[in-house]
Amino acid sequence: MIAQAIPCECVPASVSVSRFQGESGVDEYHVVVHPSGYATTDAQLDWVFAAYRQALDSLGLDLGSAVVRRFFCSDLTNQAPALQARPFSNPDSVEVPCAVSWVCQPPMPPAKVAMWAYHVQDPREGLRKSRGGNTLTLHRAELAHHWTTGLTSPGSDGAYGQTRAILEHYDAFLQSQGLTLADHVVRTWFFVQDIDANYQGLVVARREFFDEHDLTAETHYIASTGIEGAHADVTAKVTLDAYAVSGLWPGQISYLSAPDHLSPTHVYGVTFERGTAVDYRDRRHVIISGTASIDRDGKILHLGDVSRQLDRTLENVEALLAQAGAGLSDVGMFVVYLRDPSDYELAWRRMRERFPGTPMAVAVARVCRPGWLIEVECLAAVSASHPRLPSF
Repeated sequence: MIAQAIPCECVPASVSVSRFQGESGVDEYHVVVHPSGYATTDAQLDWVFAAYRQALDSLGLDLGSAVVRRFFCSDLTNQAPALQARPFSNPDSVEVPCAVSWVCQPPMPPAKVAMWAYHVQDPREGLRKSRGGNTLTLHRAELAHHWTTGLTSPGSDGAYGQTRAILEHYDAFLQSQGLTLADHVVRTWFFVQDIDANYQGLVVARREFFDEHDLTAETHYIASTGIEGAHADVTAKVTLDAYAVSGLWPGQISYLSAPDHLSPTHVYGVTFERGTAVDYRDRRHVIISGTASIDRDGKILHLGDVSRQLDRTLENVEALLAQAGAGLSDVGMFVVYLRDPSDYELAWRRMRERFPGTPMAVAVARVCRPGWLIEVECLAAVSASHPRLPSF
């Protein structure tokens, strides 16, 4: 993985980019843009777009190579009109079709909005994408990559009812594509409004729904992050983003664990995989779920000390990556979640010391157990040789 900061001369914003160069010639990019000056939301979105376009130009990319963009927002209810007004941040835009995700997770000041974008470049052909409802589908030969964003059910009662309704809606979409939760869903994000109050409803509804769909401790779960994050609609207590792939062969997905470092999630009553690896002909994608300072028995380590929690979290992440033949140098993008905004500067500095060029977003988002002060998720890619598997 090649990672670098790209100088931005046009506006006050920082841009970091990573690139995975596959043997097939298909390249993947992560781009994170973070405003570095104080301004209104409208002004900062204009800065983000200008810096983003400058970075894409320097990389030889166009907007059509974008697959997903996520916007981390400080006040989403009030910022939604500004996001909707711009094609690159509008989930319904036909001008630049892309899966667009919004989440109220305040980025590091002075940013009111920050953006992560994922791009794919295939020198042989442009990307074929289609949209249906909340899902953007990237068509790749015999595979189809389905990115679903912003699923909510605000009319349902409580976090339990909303989670249940969201999963039923998502499962109906999967069935319409001939897919299942157990065989084709690679990654989920559950964004929970007021997670300290609402997380348990999500946990129970997800566990029950998964039991009904053969997702158990004896089979497997799905890589996931369950984290504080609000929707623009204040009545939505839970929001789902998800990623599924159709056309996968049996055994193409594997599930990661590092039992000497951290416990299986079912030990403390939740139902997700610590990480997932997906093999393709020339590469392996490694997806690490939201990971925190936890030990092999499921206990929180270093209560009250965010710096030591970060160290243990990265140790856990590294152990999971190693199970997939990857390391921290193979990470293309980090998201760092903080419970306390006063820890922004420390987390940013510590992460930049270790990963000076790697794209990362740092946001305030309370973790699912109050004792956890910090959580990290990441995406990595490594070269592989599986001649019989489908190409990415």
